[in-house]
Parts: sequence; structure tokens; C-alpha cells
Amino acid sequence: MIPPRPPGPEFHTFTAIACCPATGRLGIATATRSLAVGARVPFVRPRLGAVAIMAIADTRLGLLAGRLLEMGYKAPAVVEQLVAADPYHEYRQLGVIDSDGFTAARTGAMNRDWAGHHCHDDFIALGNVLQGEHILEAIEAGFAPDGALEERLLRALEAGRDAGGQKGGQNSAALLVYDDKEFARVDLRVDAHDEPVGELRRVFEVFKPAIDYYSHRQLDARVQPLHEAVPDKGY
Repeated sequence: MIPPRPPGPEFHTFTAIACCPATGRLGIATATRSLAVGARVPFVRPRLGAVAIMAIADTRLGLLAGRLLEMGYKAPAVVEQLVAADPYHEYRQLGVIDSDGFTAARTGAMNRDWAGHHCHDDFIALGNVLQGEHILEAIEAGFAPDGALEERLLRALEAGRDAGGQKGGQNSAALLVYDDKEFARVDLRVDAHDEPVGELRRVFEVFKPAIDYYSHRQLDARVQPLHEAVPDKGY
């Protein structure tokens, strides 16, 4: 028997998870009513997979998912093992994409309406306490067929917001993308803001011209300063 959910804050989240077959990049864009969503929901293991732990997020499950991916588990098996390991799995919402583009998701019975997920090859849209299923349809439509993965994910998130997003609105948002390196290509967070998806877009536009620079700088400390490498952006 599933115990009733205790009274308390509602954590409303909508998320896009994707793998780019052309580049091997993996990423997640997410927004929620609670604070600092980037610290709890998105997990990416380069060359292995991307994971979202939602509704009542538990960082330990994200770390476990990463270990399972490292052991060779594919997305459906990762979700199966996360459910088996979690006595509160009916309170969770899970999404996993592996590096081969296989997808799997699960929305627990104790998620608040509207809650659900749509899985496709290389892409998942999922959310809880949404205005309706049309939010996921908007996220899918917003995931443009071309462009860098980070841009496509952010457009998907914006489309979900523009379609109505969550009941109660959003307070935080995050964008996390990895390529084949051990460090993130993009790791941007808005932890507390009246319109976090819009603020995430603003920060992304500032950061976008420097993405390749910062990726290269971690590999070669001899690079010139950012303001010299990208002189026309006012850094």
C-alpha cells in the first residue's frame, strides 16, 4: 500500500532529455517551481547517458543511474533497477536516455496531475503538476530538428513554458550538456528567479560564444584570455 503524500510544497517540473546521434552529445533542460533544480534533477555521464530524477528528486538515484550506465545497462534496464532500489518509486518521475539513443521513463502513481512522459528515439519530454499533456506536446514541437543540442533543448524548454508550463509557475531552471569530454560543455543554472527560463536564455546567449573557448581551455592552459579569443562580445 502506498502511503499518502504528506502536506508540504509541491515540486512541479518539466524537462527535455536528448541525445544527438550526429555528435554524441547528451543533455537535459529542466525547470521547476522549487529552487535550484540544476542541483537535483539532471545527471549526465558523457558517452553513456542522461538521467532526470523528478517530482521528489533524490540525488542518490541519479548517481546510481550513472553507475548502471557505466556497467552497460541500457535505458529501460536503468529505470527498472532504479524502481527496484527505491521504496518511494511511486513518488518519483524518471527519465533515461543512453548513448545508443534508447529511452525509458516512468511516472509514479503518486505524481500530481497532470503528470506523464513521452518517449521517442533520442528524446524524452516529461513533467508533473503540468497544465496538461499539451505541455509535453509543446516541448516535443519546440525541440528543433537542427542546431546544437544545447540550443534545441533550450527551445524545447521555452516551448513548454510558453504553452503554460506548470501550475504555480517556475522558480528555477537549468541546462546541462556533455560531449565526449569528462567535463560539461554547458552547465548553466538559474537557482531562484521570477522567470527562470527567460533568465536561462539570457545567460545562455551571453555564454554561447564562449562555449568552444571554455571547452578548449580545459585541454590547453596556453590559450589566450577570453576577451582576446572572442574580442567582439565585450567579455
